[in-house]
Amino acid sequence: MTTKGTIYVIDDDEAMRDSLNFLLDSAGFGVTLFDNAQSFLDALPGLAFGCVVSDVRMPGIDGIELLKRLKAQRSRFPILIMTGHGDVPLAVEAMKLGAMDFLEKPFEDDRLVAMIESAIREGEPAARNEAMGQDVAARVASLSPRERQVMEGLIAGLSNKLIAREYDISPRTIEVYRANVMTKMQANSLSELVRLAMRAGMLND
Repeated sequence: MTTKGTIYVIDDDEAMRDSLNFLLDSAGFGVTLFDNAQSFLDALPGLAFGCVVSDVRMPGIDGIELLKRLKAQRSRFPILIMTGHGDVPLAVEAMKLGAMDFLEKPFEDDRLVAMIESAIREGEPAARNEAMGQDVAARVASLSPRERQVMEGLIAGLSNKLIAREYDISPRTIEVYRANVMTKMQANSLSELVRLAMRAGMLND
């Protein structure tokens, strides 16, 4: 496993792909190459977090269209756009669509490496947060309707007795549901359950 992160290079120019592969590999990154944006989008659901380095002008889906699609999918991958000489208006549009930065070809190797390092540093916490959010949402989704009611009662600060009275079931049964909720939510304490509920948007901070 590489230490510095994963880079996804998208460029229809084979010579450019090869030179970027060599440069980024030497700089300690894991590199995956795509010769068009569609094949990257097709692979995206299975890809680990990484920084995308894409050319702006490509046949089919160009860099701008790629940004639009990634934005629509709420992708957390930071994107650097490479532009040819004089493509500043395109580069500005790319930034408006969420590109972290743009680089005019020909560029200095060190500058690209520095930009990638900073893009990964900035993008990683958000991506990690989002993965955690999805994980918590999946735990909540695994609860039965009754378990969810019990969880809502617990995070509202109600005792087992009060929850039991509200749903007209015995406190003993509530204890069973409560244990199920703690197991499914992977919470060791009530305070942890409350934190998870906040993360899942069940509680307004």
